[in-house]
Amino acid sequence: MQNVFDTLKERGLIAQTTHEEEIRKILGEEKITFYIGFDPTADSLHIGHFMQLIVMKHMQNAGHRPIILLGGGTTMVGDPTGKTDMRPMITQDVIQHNADNFKKQMSKFIDFSDGKALMVNNADWLLDLNYVDFLREVGVHFSVNRMLTAECFKTRLEKGLSFLEFNYMLMQGYDFYKLNRDYGCLMEFGGDDQWSNILGGIELIRRKEGKQAYGMTFTLLTTSEGKKMGKTEKGALWLDPEKVSPYEFYQYWRNVDDKDVIRMLKLVTFLPMEQIAEYEKLEGQELNKVKCILAYEVTKMVHGEEAAKAANDAALAIFSGGNTENMPSKPIAAATIQDGMNILDLLTAVELVPSKGEGRRLIQQNGLSINGEKATSIELNITADNFQNGELILKKGKKTFLKLILE
Repeated sequence: MQNVFDTLKERGLIAQTTHEEEIRKILGEEKITFYIGFDPTADSLHIGHFMQLIVMKHMQNAGHRPIILLGGGTTMVGDPTGKTDMRPMITQDVIQHNADNFKKQMSKFIDFSDGKALMVNNADWLLDLNYVDFLREVGVHFSVNRMLTAECFKTRLEKGLSFLEFNYMLMQGYDFYKLNRDYGCLMEFGGDDQWSNILGGIELIRRKEGKQAYGMTFTLLTTSEGKKMGKTEKGALWLDPEKVSPYEFYQYWRNVDDKDVIRMLKLVTFLPMEQIAEYEKLEGQELNKVKCILAYEVTKMVHGEEAAKAANDAALAIFSGGNTENMPSKPIAAATIQDGMNILDLLTAVELVPSKGEGRRLIQQNGLSINGEKATSIELNITADNFQNGELILKKGKKTFLKLILE
């Protein structure tokens, strides 16, 4: 069986390691416990978290034990990493609700049976700490000079960094120390923006326990241009089907740029590298088939095989002009359009465009079709007569469809 370190490296997942040769040797010869932290600041995981889950699954498949650390305590402070402003404060009840949702979503990827993975919450030890004891036990080992050179603080210094947030690195370092002591946790993994925080924990373990711990960070999900992925017109690409439907989720991956599709197959699927190498030889129109494979694989992992199949069938049916059964749809009351409704009002009412200005541009650029016909006027009036068998199909651009159902 291939060393999981080589698997992660080959797929382009690894960004930085603290001790590359040692880590590779340990992961090849031992079964270790490692952890990744997740701050439950929202009630759903998003695609940025998904990368961490992929890494965790690769590791668990190779026999290593993941600890998922929910940041019930750290979320009450807020991580300044990558932020230009301070995070809003969240109550403990909201944090607990979010954490419960995280566990449900994570259980689709990670096997928690028979102690194969653990989920712990740093609120259990951080919230009861005596601050003076914490400063004496932990704060003494952190150099302010060194902390100020960390990337996560540099970006905030100009705007103002609160002392509350300045504590975050100490708290995350203490988490690693606590997990190392209580569970024998040897490695901390995280997004590449967590590098400074991980180093802080490794240094604390070395100073307090005299032991060597390790860290590894992973590629953030970006396009070939370096643009962060995971944003849709409506906001983040959430894993919750109530926030982003399986069809919309599928379409997001189906629409990735030609330059990104092979890299995405390596990063966010478990397809064998030999198979991906075959796809790498394809170009032009043939790449569209590969995009469908990418979309199907990722949707299957997040939403299950049935939802992935339905999204795939819907996409095929829509783009071949066939059945519209699985097309995203919205009801519209017959009374609403009884006296006719201007097309711009309709587009904003059903949220196909965010504003009338956007709708106007869409029509002027020939980007809107109604039941297969190009809409040519912003004065167009839609009535019940425009509906065929109670349905009206709107198409925005080349890839966004919406079926309106007359009620």
